[in-house]
Amino acid sequence: MQPDQTAARGRTKGVLLVNLGSPDSPSVPDVRRYLREFLMDGRVLDVNWLARCFIVHFAILPSRPKQSAHAYQSIWTPAGSPLVVTSRKVHAKLQPRVSIPVELAMRYQNPSIPDAVRQLLQKGVNDLLLIPLFPHYAMSSYETAVVRVKEVAARLAPAMRIQVQPPYFDDPNYIDAMVAASEPYLRKGFDHLLFSFHGVPERQIRKSDPTGCHCLATETCCETPSPAHATCYRAQCFKTMAAFVKRAGVPADKYSFAFQSRLGSHPWLQPFTDHELPKFAARGIKKLLVICPSFVSDCLETLEEIGIRACATFLEAGGSELTLIPCLNEHPLWLDTLEKMIGGFMGVLRETSADKIPNSKSQIPNKSQTPKIQTRV
Repeated sequence: MQPDQTAARGRTKGVLLVNLGSPDSPSVPDVRRYLREFLMDGRVLDVNWLARCFIVHFAILPSRPKQSAHAYQSIWTPAGSPLVVTSRKVHAKLQPRVSIPVELAMRYQNPSIPDAVRQLLQKGVNDLLLIPLFPHYAMSSYETAVVRVKEVAARLAPAMRIQVQPPYFDDPNYIDAMVAASEPYLRKGFDHLLFSFHGVPERQIRKSDPTGCHCLATETCCETPSPAHATCYRAQCFKTMAAFVKRAGVPADKYSFAFQSRLGSHPWLQPFTDHELPKFAARGIKKLLVICPSFVSDCLETLEEIGIRACATFLEAGGSELTLIPCLNEHPLWLDTLEKMIGGFMGVLRETSADKIPNSKSQIPNKSQTPKIQTRV
């Protein structure tokens, strides 16, 4: 398929999808290598380099790789990591739908961002749409993916223009896709629906607040309109939940939220998923549905943390059934959503002032607030 050419402006367009990543195998050495790269990212473990190096190499890596390897082994498929396998399938199904090159990369490990950028360069791409496969803005996911792609492009393709797809936490197409993917599970009947979002430290919410005074300052900060919501993970999670339940018709007394996957002793967003599960059982909830909107592809955090460990916790506490609603994965409406993002990019671009993510704090616009942005790295 020939790349789409913007002849008048001498631009050749392309797309880069970026997900989080996974070890190359569930072996302890490969898991250790993955964890080292992941946790040494200053946007994941956001402390000074010396403290981060000490924590990672002396407090985490001596024991955590063996534990995590066991978890990965419980979900590993013959084709490889579920996250990478699914992402590759999405890539393969999306490419025939569009007339410009599409590449896939992982923020950590393989397929790597440098390899993907080189592939795009070989196809003549110099006008790139970057789609982080994270619906919500967070330092440790969306931001670090954008920063890394721009760092690599600055080195390998300094003339490449990069337009970043804004977070799509309340995009009607994304919500419709989630509701459609969940509908078979909702239709079967349930006592309660839990939205289990990936957790982040409270300090990262505050660091991402461009006002410096809004996020987590009050109990109702996420309900109070503020420019901070453009980069507030918590507020965006709540907007996803609100849009979902409205679209799916879930009664107000049949759903709640929690945050999973915390690490360390510093304050993280609450309530915690693993703490909520016994409470549900104590309230007499027997059939629990769990959806994980922070992820578009099933991965360790959904399949093992929720599908295996959370299920065991809930059953041990007296619940009867915990059902994990799969992520969007290869759902046709999710592919439609990605295709529409690319279709918008292939139309006439509106020139705006660049809004680059700096090396410290970032401000990425809410799609409903500003048009898409073109940046040149």
